[in-house]
Amino acid sequence: MEKVIYLKKTIEQILNDNKAINVSSIDLKDKSSIADYMIIASGTSSRHLQALSEMILKKLKKEGISNCRLEGKDSNEWKLIDGIDIIVHIFNPEKRKFYNLEKMWSELLPKERLMI
Repeated sequence: MEKVIYLKKTIEQILNDNKAINVSSIDLKDKSSIADYMIIASGTSSRHLQALSEMILKKLKKEGISNCRLEGKDSNEWKLIDGIDIIVHIFNPEKRKFYNLEKMWSELLPKERLMI
């Protein structure tokens, strides 16, 4: 678990250092089995989204998470990095507002809906 917390903080630092907008984290441990944390951020342009996602993917692989992957590689509006225990969403601001993942995942879910 310590490695997951270290990776979460490292990813947040990468996003903040590289001027991602409104970086937020959601603890999923009691909400879903898909991951321990979800990190959501916005980028300023399609190039910014791509650069941020590539930096995170590179760091995860360097840290030994070889089976991580990038979704939305050809999209100009969103990227998803599946870091196994950490999922990272990077959106342009309009798409982020549209999907509003923070609201959806921040609400408590009934126990019978925990498994996805």
